[in-house]
Amino acid sequence: MANTGSWNNGGTNNPITRTNMWGNQSYTLAGNEVFGSLFNLLIHAYMLSNTAKGYTTLVDKFRKDGSLYGDTVTYKKCDVLKTEPFGDPYAYNSNGNFQGNLLKTAKPADPKVQYVQIDNARFIEISLDNFLTKRGFDTEGSFAEFHNSLLDWLGRTKRVYESSIINVFCGVTTSVANKGIINIDITTAVGNATGEEANRLEAQSIAQGIADILVDMKDNTRDYTDWATLDSFDESDLIFVWNSKYYNKINKLDLPTIFHKDGLVDKFNDELLTPRFFGRALVEADFGSGKVIGTDGAYDSTKGTIRAAKEFIYNDVHYFAGDALATSGTYVGVVGGLEVSDVYLETSDVICKIIHKDAVPFLSAYESEESFYNSRSKVTNFYLHFLYSTPCYLKGLPFITVKAI
Repeated sequence: MANTGSWNNGGTNNPITRTNMWGNQSYTLAGNEVFGSLFNLLIHAYMLSNTAKGYTTLVDKFRKDGSLYGDTVTYKKCDVLKTEPFGDPYAYNSNGNFQGNLLKTAKPADPKVQYVQIDNARFIEISLDNFLTKRGFDTEGSFAEFHNSLLDWLGRTKRVYESSIINVFCGVTTSVANKGIINIDITTAVGNATGEEANRLEAQSIAQGIADILVDMKDNTRDYTDWATLDSFDESDLIFVWNSKYYNKINKLDLPTIFHKDGLVDKFNDELLTPRFFGRALVEADFGSGKVIGTDGAYDSTKGTIRAAKEFIYNDVHYFAGDALATSGTYVGVVGGLEVSDVYLETSDVICKIIHKDAVPFLSAYESEESFYNSRSKVTNFYLHFLYSTPCYLKGLPFITVKAI
């Protein structure tokens, strides 16, 4: 058997074990089955790339063009006016105004205003070399494939980041409108039924509840926006974001029969998110002995799943928004290192979200890629910088949470 040692020392024995130039990593060659003095080298290297696409369609629907950091977009909305009875033009009306007074003015109420600002700046970085790393590839083409795949991760990481924060925002945030949260009683509808019958009754109750909501929103009402302005909305104005837990149940049945009314089938195919993106903020009742967050701040995953509401690194673990926290460790509370706003509790009761197509203005701006080559280390640093606005919803448009009870 060949002796281990330096490969390039002029010896006649090709070593089994090779060590890199820094001496901190070694690898073993496979011996050739025919000639004992030869060793089987790498034949080809394949890159498994483009595997992290993420749910990007929702964020793309809400994306708005932005500009520079600190720039602000203003959204204004006025309520409807009022009418007055027309009577004798020479008489005084009930509020003491002379009907024929041409100098009388009727100043409209101040419009309600909301501001959306580009207030976040982030960057992604990766360092690559085409000198030492290149030795690990059999051909120039396979190395180029590896190199380009790693550079592609800059853009793919940005897409995963943006889609995850928008998905979590839409799945967790609730409106304070009078009908910002609407419950559909599927428990009563299902009763004692089981199996496919239970699924069908549940789907039918959801279909009826959604149909009732759409009809109600077409009427002039103040119930569906935080500002309580008098509005009406058509289904074409709305995006349905479905929880796949309920979507899959309904889809396994006869969808056209259950969602047979005009517009319902189309809205069923709007957007789909997995259950992990739906939940609620932690509240006082979630803390204490026997709760999901114990008195010492420790997380008990048997009481519920806590997920990251944004990207962060905690206990040396990297989390994107929507990722479940590790099941051991102290997170929130007396000695925890995270704020309550950093996380949310996954819940199974959200059927879908009904969101106006313009209700979540996600300002995305200033995306730039740059590089810096260090001639001494032969390493190139690549950077992707981007700006965006903190996700929010416009208080003058519907942002409805539909829950099952």
